[in-house]
Amino acid sequence: MIDQTFGELEVGQVRTSRGRTLTETDVVNFCMLTGNWLEIHSNVEFAREALYGQRLVQGSLVFSIVNALMPFDAGVVEVFYGVDRLRFLKPSFIGDTVWARSEIIALRPKKDGAGVATCELLGVNQRRETILRCEFSLLIRGERLEPAASDPFAEMEFAKS
Repeated sequence: MIDQTFGELEVGQVRTSRGRTLTETDVVNFCMLTGNWLEIHSNVEFAREALYGQRLVQGSLVFSIVNALMPFDAGVVEVFYGVDRLRFLKPSFIGDTVWARSEIIALRPKKDGAGVATCELLGVNQRRETILRCEFSLLIRGERLEPAASDPFAEMEFAKS
């Protein structure tokens, strides 16, 4: 989780996530959303004869879920800056539970106190296998952004009955 301004971050900070189970619904919805209907993801009979003997969860879905397990504070994270060295080290299957671990490995200052934080992201499954590894970078604000008023009723007058 990144929940501090750039100046408050330190190389070596580590965060771990809660677990989340990859479901049939995840896979089918991702097929629908992306159009990725490769049979290794969507056809039980085809997958039964393939290398792992069962359907695989799409790698891009696994990355999206593992990355999203690390909550980010919108008050300090400006944008997702990029991902490097993404590798899928073990397959993920429907029914697997995954966790994420993030460690800040580099900080690069930009203007106005902001900067780029680069983290190593690891995803593991319930078998304690590392399923993915990558480095991802975020542009972090130098000062916390306070959200605009989110209560649309705050300045309205209401008649009392």
